[in-house]
Amino acid sequence: MGGTDIGNTEIGGTDIGNTEIGGTDIGGPALEGTGLEGRTIVVTGVTGQVAEPVAVALAGRNEVVGAARFNDEAARQRLEAAGIRCVPVDLAAGDVGGLPAAADVVLHFAVAKTNDWDVDLRANVGGLARLMEHHQRAGAFLHCSSAAVYKGVGHRRIDEAGELGDNHGVWPFLRTYSIGKIAAEATARWAAERFELPTTIARLSVPYGPRGGWPAVHLEMLLNGSPIPVHVDQPSIYHPIHEDDIVGTIPGLVAAASIPATVVNWGGEAASIEDWCSYMGELVGQPPTFRPTAGTIDSGDLDLTRLHELVGSTTVPWRDGIRRMVAARHPELLADRPVP
Repeated sequence: MGGTDIGNTEIGGTDIGNTEIGGTDIGGPALEGTGLEGRTIVVTGVTGQVAEPVAVALAGRNEVVGAARFNDEAARQRLEAAGIRCVPVDLAAGDVGGLPAAADVVLHFAVAKTNDWDVDLRANVGGLARLMEHHQRAGAFLHCSSAAVYKGVGHRRIDEAGELGDNHGVWPFLRTYSIGKIAAEATARWAAERFELPTTIARLSVPYGPRGGWPAVHLEMLLNGSPIPVHVDQPSIYHPIHEDDIVGTIPGLVAAASIPATVVNWGGEAASIEDWCSYMGELVGQPPTFRPTAGTIDSGDLDLTRLHELVGSTTVPWRDGIRRMVAARHPELLADRPVP
């Protein structure tokens, strides 16, 4: 459903997750005046594409504790330089004891995508239960879920009551993803009521930005001449959301936390793979080639009414965001070229 966090996923031999953009300012919007100030905030999966810019944006006016396995020492040093206190955790083992139990807010972005059912269910379901139990005194808990929980329904718009299904099972490298996300949502709903912990479950569409994302995968495929898979039921429509808008909507999603849990679709304006790849082709002067197939995920056209009621509309038009992503990742390709 395009809800996949592609960060740290190797696709077609190109690892595009968490790329460090040398010399480029990739800082997101400030969060002054949003209410998320002077808090102790735990951010899990803090080394990931989605969580890192959120943690960095919050660190200026909060005590931010970043949780991850921290196998990458360079990532840890980068986060610490941004003012984030890094605490190693192991969700698969239920090891979260180093995190401050008295945290005010928890933003849970961590996800295991090993394709091993035992490992991924232990981390994504059991680990989430341990995390919510440990932080049961928090004022709000945000669980980052995915639009990948929805059953593919072609071009029908999907609201939060939409039918669930194994959407991403069609991709061999993400066999556990959709079902793991559905199971984790059930855990978050249960724990919100069991621990009286106000919770928001946000079903993320296609995150992207300078650090990576699905459009960044497509950019690399375009540049190396690989055909880009699209569903046979074209166009393949999703709701790409730039990292600035992910950061900007966090305060509203935290404020919406409730018991029972609030469930909300999370994305930007609608655009298709065909749209953003064709636009990238115009930017770099190399048109894409598409390969229609039934062996990829179907469209995920989300109803964002509830999101707009809770936090307002996103602010980064997809063309602007894509252009900024291309400029950050391949500035040499835009030199002396007019912007379409």
